Amino acid sequence: MKKLKMAMIGGGVGAFIGKIHREAVRMDGGVEVVAGMFNRDPSQNAEIAERIGVTPDRTYPTWQALVAGEAALADRADFIAVCTPNHLHYPIAKASLEAGFHVMCEKPMTLTVEEANEIADLVKRTKRVFGLMHTYTGYPMVKLARDLVKRGDLGKICKVTVEYCQGSFRKMDFSVPLDKRNKWKMDPKCSGKSCCMGDIGIHAANLVEFVTGLEIRQVLADLSSFVAPKGLDDDGNVLLRLSGGAKGVLTASKIATGEENGLRLRVYGDKKGLVWMQEDPNVLRLRAQREPEQTWKRANPYVAEVSEASMRASRPPAGHPEGYIEGFANHYLNFCDAIRAVDAGKRPTPSMLDFPNARDGVRGLRFIDAVVASSKAGGVWTRL
Repeated sequence: MKKLKMAMIGGGVGAFIGKIHREAVRMDGGVEVVAGMFNRDPSQNAEIAERIGVTPDRTYPTWQALVAGEAALADRADFIAVCTPNHLHYPIAKASLEAGFHVMCEKPMTLTVEEANEIADLVKRTKRVFGLMHTYTGYPMVKLARDLVKRGDLGKICKVTVEYCQGSFRKMDFSVPLDKRNKWKMDPKCSGKSCCMGDIGIHAANLVEFVTGLEIRQVLADLSSFVAPKGLDDDGNVLLRLSGGAKGVLTASKIATGEENGLRLRVYGDKKGLVWMQEDPNVLRLRAQREPEQTWKRANPYVAEVSEASMRASRPPAGHPEGYIEGFANHYLNFCDAIRAVDAGKRPTPSMLDFPNARDGVRGLRFIDAVVASSKAGGVWTRL
């Protein structure tokens, strides 16, 4: 297996998501972080580089210098990971693709639908591999849920409910590192037109479409700003109309007092329903009207009979819990296999392409646009 070389932009001292990317990408032993621009502060940039073994000559002062510098090397990075605040995703992804790099980007892909469409078109033109880090579709039991729906176990999907509730904005203290990381999310210049829906609501929407195989066609939204009354949304409730006639409810909140990372999905068909909860990620529950509830557990032989993707995404044996970092690692595993195939002049297999991509990025920005527009209009049905 060819070992790939990764360059990272973002993920400096005190950053949360960049550190997770670095831990995840090393999990399967096929990637080495060889270059980076981790922090605008030179001393902190050098500190992270030294900590993870990136040499000074490949520690860059700006993201522009990284893209140009790596592009000029014979032994350049194979792909660039974009782990910055939202407003930098578009310019970095665009420049990286144009320089011939494959790209893994944090969500949302851009700040606007127009930018998202441009990135999607650029991915097609450059024929580069583009990944978008919607973490939760990397979980083994989420892949199992998708495959059970796909093979018809639930029947015709009628109803979906999804909630993503956190209490992270309650009594925020920006002197505390965790809260300091959240501060930029309330700044529209950095975050875009939405905070809560753009940060976690977009994960919930992506999860709905991934598991059901249906598209969100229309939304009716009511967004609120409790912590900063004149700021971006920190809470929202959205009615969904999906393709195929299914209906849904999506709620996302950063002011749900006492919640930690409460992502919960329920999908109801005319035969069965399913329940998955991120805080109990190794279990998927199936329910029928006149049958005992079924509990499916990760990495068991009966899962292998249904979902090759779920087993591919499982590392330790059944009973050894997997979670958040592994979700990142599963996307990286498939993303990197797709890069190896493309660089070898081969077509990636469907299992290699089982990670969020530029199309998901466009869908996410259309979702954000629609819920914000619907709420501003007083709660009216709005097309994506």
